Amino acid sequence: MAVSYNKLWKLLIDKDMTKTELRLKADMSSSTLAKLGKNETVSMDVMLRICDVLNCNFEDIIDIVKEN
Repeated sequence: MAVSYNKLWKLLIDKDMTKTELRLKADMSSSTLAKLGKNETVSMDVMLRICDVLNCNFEDIIDIVKEN
């Protein structure tokens, strides 16, 4: 199984927020932001901080994708 953060990027556009602004507000490192950009897994702590900043739930920012 894999993850997709396409919902996160769409939400950022809707909220008129840049990736850098999210990184700073969620106290993420640039390498964590890069992982998100590559659809790699990140810690639950990071996901919780992102949801707190964006005032949303996990299902609003992430999709689980079955790999063939």
